[in-house]
Amino acid sequence: MKLLDKIPLGPLILAAIFMSLAPFKPQPHLWEKLNMLFAGTLSRPVDIFDLFMHGGPILLAFAKFLLERKKTPANES
Repeated sequence: MKLLDKIPLGPLILAAIFMSLAPFKPQPHLWEKLNMLFAGTLSRPVDIFDLFMHGGPILLAFAKFLLERKKTPANES
């Protein structure tokens, strides 16, 4: 968790957006790999690596957001 605290949220969100949309044509890899996952055709190691590479920043940003939210008191006015 200490490593996640050191990563700034802004650049992490930018990386998540960029990596989830790259490459822009013909279709984003993340979308392609998620379709393969739900179709049951995600079996090649390179495709699994691609899924983690393009989806990893989104998962990190989500984890960081939840961690930041947990740190802030609920009754803050």
